[in-house]
Amino acid sequence: MSRRDWRRLDESDVRVRPGKGSRPRSKRRPEHTDATSAMVTAVDRGRWTCAINDRHDHDVVAMRARELGRTPVVVGDRVGLVGDTSGRPDTLARIVRVDPRGSVLRRTADDDDPYERVVVANAEQLLIVTALADPPPRTGFVDRCLVAAYAGGLEPVLCLTKADLAEPDQLLERYAELELPVVVTRYDREANDLRERLTGTITALVGHSGVGKSTLVNWLVPDAALATGEVSAVGKGRHTSVAALALPLPGGGWVVDTPGIRSFGLAHVTPNDIVSAFSEFTEPAEECPPGCGHLGAPADRDCALDQVVADGDAREGRLASLRRLLSSRAGLDEHGP
Repeated sequence: MSRRDWRRLDESDVRVRPGKGSRPRSKRRPEHTDATSAMVTAVDRGRWTCAINDRHDHDVVAMRARELGRTPVVVGDRVGLVGDTSGRPDTLARIVRVDPRGSVLRRTADDDDPYERVVVANAEQLLIVTALADPPPRTGFVDRCLVAAYAGGLEPVLCLTKADLAEPDQLLERYAELELPVVVTRYDREANDLRERLTGTITALVGHSGVGKSTLVNWLVPDAALATGEVSAVGKGRHTSVAALALPLPGGGWVVDTPGIRSFGLAHVTPNDIVSAFSEFTEPAEECPPGCGHLGAPADRDCALDQVVADGDAREGRLASLRRLLSSRAGLDEHGP
């Protein structure tokens, strides 16, 4: 086209290529002030079962809203729901908000795994279930659960099952200095003390397969209908729970049954996370040299915690228990995981 031809064109002859609007995309998201409050009780393949308020009026199945991206949503999370929250069959709500968590139970697959998994959110207690026999107690695993509870802001409670098969005295002595709440149960008696301890709270249950955890849940929540399974010949048992599940207690509160697990990695826990659960050692630990693991000699010769005991401000047994938990976190378990 010659220059003379260009002069003959006007605006009606010019084709304007459509493009993106000049209006910038807003980063504001709906506040959803009218969202319905709920608690996540189960997670299954991209769908979340949520209980409407603490009275558990009814269950709602929900999906995660696109605006949340990959925000993790786990059992125990307090969430906001929009859409159809009637709970009728074939209805689906949307999770548009996840409230800040008051506590978090985390674990890693092993001590070298950098990826931490949130097992339960907002639980007030961690009930560590271990059998006194069949299978025998694994104190290394109990210690690791204690570490996870202290680091996550949960109050640990020790539950010793199968007291009709073995006496609890030796195990109770091991944990006496930690001043843990302890409940002892046996097959031929109702666990009324346990029911009283859990009523009105949100409690996560953790334990190896075969220790009687599902049996306790079935007794606490008769409608749970969880399989109890039989302990295998090798003593580790079959997995009878495959995912965390929150169940309402008849007298109020919730129990969260977690899958039977064989290991409890603590790669996400620091020594100070554990020390902070021992009030008498928290401030003195700040005087320790950088990098101190608080394990004492020979690993940490200048650890300030020894002086606390020497000055009479803490019991030697408390420090020994603290260092046992620190050793467990470091992978130096006395009796293995």
